[in-house]
Amino acid sequence: MKFSEISKEQWEELSPYLDTCLLPITGMVEPMQPYEATAWLERLRDLLDLIEIPFKGRVVTYPAWHYIYGKDNFAAHVERWCASVKQAGFRYVIVVTPDKELKLKCPSVDLWLQPTEEDALPLQTEVSNQIRALWSGQAT
Repeated sequence: MKFSEISKEQWEELSPYLDTCLLPITGMVEPMQPYEATAWLERLRDLLDLIEIPFKGRVVTYPAWHYIYGKDNFAAHVERWCASVKQAGFRYVIVVTPDKELKLKCPSVDLWLQPTEEDALPLQTEVSNQIRALWSGQAT
């Protein structure tokens, strides 16, 4: 579910089931031409579809962070945000990015989903297995 689909009245009823937060990070680091930004966003959408569609009813997708200025400082911001949503009640945080090179040290992030080193999207079965392992406590 998208964060905007949940009303204040629904949250108390739904929150026990919606234990996983998705944080999309587009990963753009410099100004891009419109067609380049579109390509990044389409790739992010494709990655999110690997989670949002099969796991609807258990995950909440928050607004995307699109631009990154200084990866060291950015890692601290991501960590602080992820830790805060866990304090607010989410058990798991999954970061989704189309940037295969984005590597941040954020202990509050339970799973990173991004393209492979060959820049291919991960297989749906791999993503599902990783998420199920996370939920069952078997993630590495």
